[in-house]
Amino acid sequence: MNSLTEENYLKAIFHLMDAENQVTVNELSKFLNIKMPSVNSMMKKFADKNWVIYETYKPIKVTESGMKESAIVVRKHRLTEMFLVEKMGFGWENVHEIAEQLEHLHSEIFFDKMDELLNYPKIDPHGEPIPDKDGNIINQNFKKLSECKIGDVVILRSVTISTDDFLNYLNQRELSLGKEIEILSIEKFDSSFTISYDSKKESMSKMVCEKLLITKK
Repeated sequence: MNSLTEENYLKAIFHLMDAENQVTVNELSKFLNIKMPSVNSMMKKFADKNWVIYETYKPIKVTESGMKESAIVVRKHRLTEMFLVEKMGFGWENVHEIAEQLEHLHSEIFFDKMDELLNYPKIDPHGEPIPDKDGNIINQNFKKLSECKIGDVVILRSVTISTDDFLNYLNQRELSLGKEIEILSIEKFDSSFTISYDSKKESMSKMVCEKLLITKK
């Protein structure tokens, strides 16, 4: 049974791992706000469990077993967020902290039943993919809103961060997943966007646009 600390490391690895399934000790240290000697010590333990290949001063290579373990923690978190929204009526801005606590439960049957009650969802309330029981995850071919051109018509599919402040910012503008958005103009000076959706116009900073993931209509 994995400890809470181990699961927090596994989740961090999931979020930081690059296309070659690698992550550095420095990245983990900054992400988790934990001193590097402690991270090195934990990675040695992970290597003993065959979750990573660890060599001093080299990027950490995540093994297939490590990728599955990390995906399972994320699965529990994202299933919980979806359950809280779909079955308990929470707003998408209110579920992250609760899911942070429930993700450390070690009852597989509990999360399997949650998955069944939700009819096996593929994404969480923020549009991010939910790994299956084997740690497999769907490939989302999304692009950032900031990469679009004037005149593009797109669908908002996901957000890259789920902080209360950011989601409340979107709530105040009634901008949610599934909205059809048209890019009306792009400011040359600061790359801010003027967009249209639901017959309204909004100005969005480049920082916000980089956090909104879309597909072309």
